[in-house]
Amino acid sequence: MPELPEVEVTRLSFADRIQGARISSVRMGKPLRWPLGCKPESLLGRVIGQLQRRGKYLWMPLCLPPRADADAGGLLIHLGMSGSLNLSAGQAAPGPHDHFDLHTSRGLLRLTDPRRFGAVVWSDGLAAQPAATLLAKLGPEPFDPALTPQRFHAKLQRSSVSIKQALLAGQAVVGAGNIYASEALYRAGIDPRLPSNMLSRPRAARLLSQVQATLAEAITLGGSTLRDFRDAHGMGGEFQAQAQVYGRAGLPCRRCGTPVRRLLQAQRATFWCPGCQRR
Repeated sequence: MPELPEVEVTRLSFADRIQGARISSVRMGKPLRWPLGCKPESLLGRVIGQLQRRGKYLWMPLCLPPRADADAGGLLIHLGMSGSLNLSAGQAAPGPHDHFDLHTSRGLLRLTDPRRFGAVVWSDGLAAQPAATLLAKLGPEPFDPALTPQRFHAKLQRSSVSIKQALLAGQAVVGAGNIYASEALYRAGIDPRLPSNMLSRPRAARLLSQVQATLAEAITLGGSTLRDFRDAHGMGGEFQAQAQVYGRAGLPCRRCGTPVRRLLQAQRATFWCPGCQRR
């Protein structure tokens, strides 16, 4: 499913092109995860502001001219398990998996989502419902200067679940999805089974650094495409080709030669090297 790097890559691929565009029409396809929450025609004439990202959500502020404030409401967008956004100049007929079209003065923004776990939801603002509830449990952003190693370590001390599960929970830091959590733990030399509250301060600092480095590298490489992720240009990601452990069960570790192992943690596959990653 699209994780933080894929959502950020998506944002970067069309944010500048669509900012300032005026909405001319809206087409709704099959129902998505949640209802839109407003009448589609109420979006007509609105102008798209600066696209933002919070965790795996995109926030598209919409204002009604002559207003230009960012608190006039907007659309909260989630790509779900298999969603992707595409901004094109053409007016191609929608396919069976195209469930939301935003026709604008700068092109057609289309949400394609085969599994329909994605969502496009109206909210009067990020601090208003439903956005406030949906974003309330998200941890700090990985590149937020306020996320210090001390704060990260303190968050991890509050739980005894495995460090891999703690990363996936997103309370200590948001965005370390399954692929990236496995890779960051490998880079930091930490056994994914280690209870999070047993992680020392120096190791927590090293892990945070590797989470940030892994996510930054993934964004640079366009994210990961394991099945059907595409950015708004229709391009897939390349990070999966650089993975050191993810998807490499039984193959020799590229660092020490020990066979990479696979285990299930909370029904998610974890890949790790017992030679490089210690409790």
